[in-house]
This record gives sequence, C-alpha cells and structure tokens, in this order.
Amino acid sequence: MPVPRDERVPRAEPAEDAPVGVVPRKPGWQPRRPVVVSAGSAARFAERVRMRRRIRRDRVLAWSAGGAVAATLAWLLLVSPVLALDPAHVTVRVRGDRAVVDVAAVTAVLTHQAGTPLPRLDTVGLRRQVLDVPGVRAASVARAWPHGLVATVVARDPVAAVPAAKGYTLLDADGVQVGRSADPPSGLPVVSVPLGDPAAMQAVLLVLQSLPSDLAGQVTGASAKNQDAVSLTLSDGSRVEWGSADRSALKAAVVETLRGSPASKGVKVYDVSAPTLPITRS
Repeated sequence: MPVPRDERVPRAEPAEDAPVGVVPRKPGWQPRRPVVVSAGSAARFAERVRMRRRIRRDRVLAWSAGGAVAATLAWLLLVSPVLALDPAHVTVRVRGDRAVVDVAAVTAVLTHQAGTPLPRLDTVGLRRQVLDVPGVRAASVARAWPHGLVATVVARDPVAAVPAAKGYTLLDADGVQVGRSADPPSGLPVVSVPLGDPAAMQAVLLVLQSLPSDLAGQVTGASAKNQDAVSLTLSDGSRVEWGSADRSALKAAVVETLRGSPASKGVKVYDVSAPTLPITRS
C-alpha cells in the first residue's frame, strides 16, 4: 500500500554552510586510519623470525651429530677390529680332574670365533658348544675386555671304572663316560653289573656318590645283581652288603661305626641292607 505523500520521511537537506560537492557524514561516523607499524615492532618481528630459523637449524645439526655419533659407535663396537676376539687372549679354566676334559677341544670352540667383535659374540651359544665337549659337566663363558674370552669348566670327575673290551671305561656319578684307561685306575672302584641293567648301574653310582670320603677311599670294587642288591668290596678284603641306594647316609654311618669297634676284628661281611638291624659275619 503506498504511503501517503504527507507521511513520507523528508529528505535530509544539505547544510547551508556545507561545501559544494561534499557528501555530509552520518552522525557518529569516524574515518578509518591506516595501521602504522613502528620501527621497534618491525625489529622485534624480524628477531623472532631469525630465532625460529636458528632453533630449527640447531635441531637439525643436533640430530645430524647424534646420528653420526651413533653410527660411529655401532661401527666401532660391531664391525671394527678394535674389540675383536684375539685367540691369544682365550683362557680355559678347569675345575676338577683336568685329565678328563679335552682342553684343546674347549679352546677350539672359542677360538673359532677369532676376529669377531666381543659385543657380537653369543656367549650362551658358545657355552652350549662347550658343554658338548666330552668330560665337561658344567661351563660358563664370559667376555674378557677388550679382546678375550674366559671359559670356566667343571669336569666330570670319574667315580667308577667299568671293564670294557679294551681296558676300562671311566664313569662319573651320572653314568656318563668321561674317559678310558688301559689298566684299573688307581683310587677308583671297579664296577660289575649285569649287562643291559641301567637301574643296577645307577644304584651303584648313587651309593658310591653318597659315601663319606674316608669310607670311599677304602672301596676297591662294587657290584650289583640288581638295583636292590648293591655290594661293596673294601681294601682289606671285607665286603659290605649295602642293599638298595635308599638311606645311604645312615648305612654309611653304621658301617663306619661297626668297623671302628673292637668287635670288628675278623669280620668279613657287613650287612647293612637293613641299617637299623645290621649283621656282621666272619
């Protein structure tokens, strides 16, 4: 609906004193002034830019230097001959009967790694190889910086000799063959058990292992018809009917007591298969 002419808003007329061609300003309007950057602000901005660039450059240099150092250390430890194994610095130490262990074979296992840097050596794998050498019961292998290895070997000490086709086979307490001898070895009992009866042999070895040193030194032979009928021969010709390997500590104490009493004179047989009821026979 058109607005009546009389109600229309009157047009603003220019002021009488306004210059010709100048548009009057709206009430409250202010002209926009240009942003003025001072010389001090520009300098601070430039300094911040230079600082950021310097920080990035320093980081790149630090990373590059760290990588170079790591690469140098890796080459020095894992590749270079600076820490390489020298066969002249390989040492083998034997605990027990040295004659039982083939020291040359143990040394060969270690020197086979000559020229390998020590940090790269697998000492656990070398230990397993040393344990495979005949006569070795236990072993440890350690690095000896900067060029050596030290192997400490525990020998399998023989506790008995078993007659064989040519001479005697020497066995340790576990029944493992640790050597051979053409003649009956001095200080070791000669064991006789039925062929194909490992239980009887194991019983004899358990009894021999449990003997106190004084009594063990008097044993010259041992036999077993089965695992429950072990018999020991002593140096004075008497015999000990031991029975099974059970309660061996008590049986050994009973034998030593009986042999130490005056009544033991002329006794040829000590039966301690029932150690609480021992029997002696002349």
